[in-house]
Amino acid sequence: MATTAQAQKPAQSTTRRKAAGKSATTSTYTYKGLDKKGNKIDGEIEGVSPALVKAQLLKQGIRANNVRKKPKPLFGGGGKKIKPGDIAVFSRQMATMMKAGVPLVQSFDIVAEGVDNIRLQKLVFDIRDDVAAGGGFGSALRKHPKYFDDLFCSLVESGEQSGSLETMLDRIATYKEKTEALKSKIKKALTYPVAVVIVAVVVTAILLIKVVPQFAQTFASFGSDLPAFTLFVVSLSETMQEMWYLYLLAVIAFVFCFRELKRRSEKFAYAMDKYILKVPIIGEIIFLSVIARFSRTLSTTFAAGVPLIDALTSVAGAAGNRVYSESIFRIRDEVATGIQLNTAIRAQKKFPTLLVQMSSIGEESGALDEMLEKVAVYYEDEVDNRVDSLTSLLEPIIMSVLGVLVGGLMVAMYLPIFQLGAVV
Repeated sequence: MATTAQAQKPAQSTTRRKAAGKSATTSTYTYKGLDKKGNKIDGEIEGVSPALVKAQLLKQGIRANNVRKKPKPLFGGGGKKIKPGDIAVFSRQMATMMKAGVPLVQSFDIVAEGVDNIRLQKLVFDIRDDVAAGGGFGSALRKHPKYFDDLFCSLVESGEQSGSLETMLDRIATYKEKTEALKSKIKKALTYPVAVVIVAVVVTAILLIKVVPQFAQTFASFGSDLPAFTLFVVSLSETMQEMWYLYLLAVIAFVFCFRELKRRSEKFAYAMDKYILKVPIIGEIIFLSVIARFSRTLSTTFAAGVPLIDALTSVAGAAGNRVYSESIFRIRDEVATGIQLNTAIRAQKKFPTLLVQMSSIGEESGALDEMLEKVAVYYEDEVDNRVDSLTSLLEPIIMSVLGVLVGGLMVAMYLPIFQLGAVV
């Protein structure tokens, strides 16, 4: 067994690095055979065809007599999904490698070796192969629009053209890190109350379906009228027992339809983005995050030497709210006619005075990127403070709601027993 494991390692480690960097035509094959000592061995290897896989294994001293294409798993597989946070880490690692003077192609190899996610590793190797073949870094990234948006690619291309790729990668890494940190704060503000509400609903459903019926059987032997509140809870419990699956299907259908409608209907998505800005507390946090993202993105693109018109186009796509995306497009159109940026921002009447004033100072002093950077830092701190305040405010409210739901059910169940005790 130890011999098999030792013989399998070189085959896997050698082929993984080679195969991960190949084109999408490669597949994973499973093999069984004998090593140089005649010991049985099996494993997995990447290759183009069974014949080439056998030839590749033969070079490694493995005589394979059974090579088959590995079937794809029914659900998922192929490694963890690549998240925006992974792209932010990739950006920082590439910036660090370039600053250390490591050649670009070699930087990809070093970064890929330290990646645990197989999908991300293959993505890095694919980009490396395109660059090693003579293509540009930016053009290689554009082949993967699912992970690298137009803003990311444009900044990299700008760095390549100006000969300051390492500086640009550092700015991109900082931008991605700040953006992801801001997103995590918003998710923190929204996830906590939603999670607690879901838990409250589940606990209430369990009480109604499993606990209340036990009390209802006891009440049937009392032979007296039950309080109205108890009758209401028992009736609700009977309904839940008979139709719980319908309620569950209705919730699933609502969530699915809502997501699809928001994805397919631009008008509906715009209405939802407009509505969420009006929600107390939550709307204020969303507003502050949009301003922080606007300032951060415009500062990064402008500092990279991207023309203001093109920078505003990128900013509109990264705003995160369709109401403000539309306003930014209008700002871009006005700036294109020769109007100053701060004047165009002020005309929209949706942006805070601080942003307008700092933009004006930046335009007059020629340090627009620095002023916008300060605005971004200020509003990112504001988002952080509001999220902490929201969490502190919601905790007692949520506990009160849970107490009313669970406590109300318990009171309804014990109320007949209290009345019976009073009669005795």
